[in-house]
Amino acid sequence: MKKVVVLTGAGMSADSGLKTFRESGGLWEGHDVGKVATPQAWRKDPEKVLKFYNARRQQAHKAEPNEGHKALARLEEKFDVTIITQNVDSLHERAGSSDVLHLHGQLSKARSSEDASLIYDIGGDPIELGDTADDGAQLRPHVVWFGEGVPNMEKAVQIVPLAEILIVIGTSLVVYPAASLTDYARSSIPKFIIDPNKPELYDDSDWEHFEERAAVGTPKLVDQLIQNHANS
Repeated sequence: MKKVVVLTGAGMSADSGLKTFRESGGLWEGHDVGKVATPQAWRKDPEKVLKFYNARRQQAHKAEPNEGHKALARLEEKFDVTIITQNVDSLHERAGSSDVLHLHGQLSKARSSEDASLIYDIGGDPIELGDTADDGAQLRPHVVWFGEGVPNMEKAVQIVPLAEILIVIGTSLVVYPAASLTDYARSSIPKFIIDPNKPELYDDSDWEHFEERAAVGTPKLVDQLIQNHANS
């Protein structure tokens, strides 16, 4: 089966009701991300950070996969699909996708604030001050905050060059290091972008652009790929 690599961003989950801070001038659900999504914010006011992420976790836990998520899961029937996502929800997995690499972590997990290898599945449950990992350290959200490294970036850089078809959905392609991933794709392969707006960092001649929301454009593209490429 042909190898398809899909890069997804906040626009992928927007149709499931999960918004991005970029839609509201740097505010995320009314919060300045610098005060809730950085290591400095954690050191200054961990209770505030936990409260913010507890609310985001509950919101993501209640959200349902949209038709875009479901279409990507259906794509696995005919293609070898790997999804590399900037999203911290689990909607791809819940829709049925089996190979998902999370660049920025997952809300449904917690980890030790001292030992990043101590990770726990918590589903939609809150993290409270005093909740500790096995090493005795306070639990924190298992997400990559602004200013932190992206541990799975190296894996992603190894996956993208394997793509025989590359799809980008719902991401502005301006947030690094994730935005650099398209540079690792081979120039000769088919490339597709699904986004209502034209992303800034691509050459029109190399990409086919579906100017639609993820939930609308993704099923159309999946149908097109299954018809035109599945047996080639």
